[in-house]
Amino acid sequence: MDSVDDVLLDSEEKMEASFEHLRAEFAGIRTGKASPALVEHVNVAYYGTQTRLRELASISTPEPRLLVINPYDPTALQAIEKAILSANLGITPMNDGRIIRIPIPELSGERRVEIAKIAKRAAEETRVSIRGDRRAANDAVKALQKKGDITEDDREEILKQIQETTDGYIRKVDELLEAKEKEIMSV
Repeated sequence: MDSVDDVLLDSEEKMEASFEHLRAEFAGIRTGKASPALVEHVNVAYYGTQTRLRELASISTPEPRLLVINPYDPTALQAIEKAILSANLGITPMNDGRIIRIPIPELSGERRVEIAKIAKRAAEETRVSIRGDRRAANDAVKALQKKGDITEDDREEILKQIQETTDGYIRKVDELLEAKEKEIMSV
């Protein structure tokens, strides 16, 4: 890193990327209502290439508990159905020869607790990643001080800024987790 600004900007970008990754992961966690995010990242073996489902078909939710997958190429129906089954999402696709319908079953209380645990684990992994970004930024700042680019007082002030940024992102992760748990547990 060349300067303090580079260190601060880089660490914040990495923390933001970790947070956005968690947001995307939460979108794919089942809550009992249909959401295209549940299946759009499923990889389908299409002509020998692993391709994301959202690139092969349109995914819609005509009803709160129904997903409809309409492939751009009707010959991909079998491969899409197989990929959804092997993704272990707890849903069963129904292929009518033109489109795939996926009814989203009501979640049992036990399954809701299981899904909430998955969400907590993902949030904790994100917190760990954010703290790792903080550690890397702190090390870069200490290296700048060692080289003589900044004073000891500057170093302390910058480390405090990095900690404040970290705390902000951890708070955002906690708020996102709380909202997701509420969504999962609501019947």
